[in-house]
Amino acid sequence: MVNKVLLIGRLGKDPEVRYTPDGMMVTNFSMATDEQRKDKNGQKVQRTEWHRIVTFGKLAEICSSYLSKGKLIFIEGRIQSRSWEDKDGNKRTTTEIVAANMQMLDSKGQARGQEAAEDDHAPSYSGIDQTPDDDVPF
Repeated sequence: MVNKVLLIGRLGKDPEVRYTPDGMMVTNFSMATDEQRKDKNGQKVQRTEWHRIVTFGKLAEICSSYLSKGKLIFIEGRIQSRSWEDKDGNKRTTTEIVAANMQMLDSKGQARGQEAAEDDHAPSYSGIDQTPDDDVPF
């Protein structure tokens, strides 16, 4: 079976940083992807889909340092759904993309940290095996 997601889009907000009880950094951010098509009248129609992205460990550290709202990135990961009870006892559910790899696609010098791009190619980062085994309820 395969659970693999590949996305190219722009960040909808700066990454939010949290930590697991064991001290591992976790980032969450929203990412928008766009789809264009023509309707039955030949008019261009654009549809935006929003994705919730989560990163762990070293990949989370890199995302928190170099990513910001509006940045164009490539994400490779898997879809994960989870449920929890909020502080009022209501059952909550979310579906998110757990990122294993990230590549910044903006041109050199556009990253929040100028040291992010040392050469002519945007760097890519892998967070494989950074995901904790426990569900993180946030």
